[in-house]
Amino acid sequence: MERQTVIRSLTLAAFVVGISLLHYLTPLHLPYLHAIFQRLYYLPIILSALWFGLRGGLSCALAVSIVYAPHILFQWGGALTMEMEMYLEILLYNIVGGVTGFLSQRERERTVELQKTARGLEESFQKLQHQSERIIVIEEQLRRAEKLSTLGEMAAVLAHEIRNPLGSIRGTAEILKDDYKPGDPKHEFIEMQIKETERLNRVVEDFLQMARPQPAEMTPCSIQEELETITTLIANDAKARHITFVLQPPSTPVIIRADGEKLRQAFLNIIINALQATPPGGRLTVSTTRRQTEGCAPVCEISFRDTGSGIDAETLKRVFEPFYTTKEGGTGLGLVVAKKIIEGHGGRLLIESDNGKGTAVTVSLPMLEGGKR
Repeated sequence: MERQTVIRSLTLAAFVVGISLLHYLTPLHLPYLHAIFQRLYYLPIILSALWFGLRGGLSCALAVSIVYAPHILFQWGGALTMEMEMYLEILLYNIVGGVTGFLSQRERERTVELQKTARGLEESFQKLQHQSERIIVIEEQLRRAEKLSTLGEMAAVLAHEIRNPLGSIRGTAEILKDDYKPGDPKHEFIEMQIKETERLNRVVEDFLQMARPQPAEMTPCSIQEELETITTLIANDAKARHITFVLQPPSTPVIIRADGEKLRQAFLNIIINALQATPPGGRLTVSTTRRQTEGCAPVCEISFRDTGSGIDAETLKRVFEPFYTTKEGGTGLGLVVAKKIIEGHGGRLLIESDNGKGTAVTVSLPMLEGGKR
């Protein structure tokens, strides 16, 4: 902008000097040429008014008056009629410069006001768009909450009506299993019956996890201790799948207020999903970090990162829908239960995945001030 101002100023100065030289160097016996040169002064005056507003128009008109006046006094001296016409022309220079500059400045100010109004409208539109997106998200959360509420009511009934008969069926099957040796077709059928009974029992247990309210009183828990407990539980499963399981401890102890049993259940659901999604020879890494944002309470982030095939965009949108699963024999409730537990502890559960590049599940939980138990 500064360079443009300099260029324009030099252009105007060149115009004025050039026209003045034409006046001073042209003989007086060619008055028609002087009349043309006299009118040419309007070009730099109008340009200056358009470029620099009222001050620019008046300044250029004044400069023209100063350089043109000696020509009138010393070269046209004696011809009163001619001098009066030229002095009136000088007056007209200043009037044109002032009026044009004033109008140009008004137009410029109006343009600035319109630009401010446009920016204000754009900001308002963005705010409305953001609020609209938030409303859509809240509506989706409400629909999901309503669905979970219905499932919770169903769980209370199903747990009572199904769990006890399941226990009886499993017990009976285990007794009958002792009467048949491995390899006998009936032995295989009974094994199948026991496995299906266990699977159905897990479904009922997941229903109960969704139906049970979060405890009102929680105790200080060490995240690392809870994760180490889970590591012991899944170590054999990871080894059998030929998956490397890595637990990276935090640099300093991380203490949160939580129900340890429910927290372990949430972490276990996430880890089991990750193990099932990771092929043999893959790797599952669990790490804990602290994060402090200015003006916000400190939080810990537990990251579960696998080297599986990842999740496509369409599936990723539905991973928290009850009963939605892409695994054979899955219930579609593991992540739903985990998310409910984490949110019940005041935290968040986020999933990021690239199809073919693995998946990262991040759990954020509020920490106790100072990390004290």
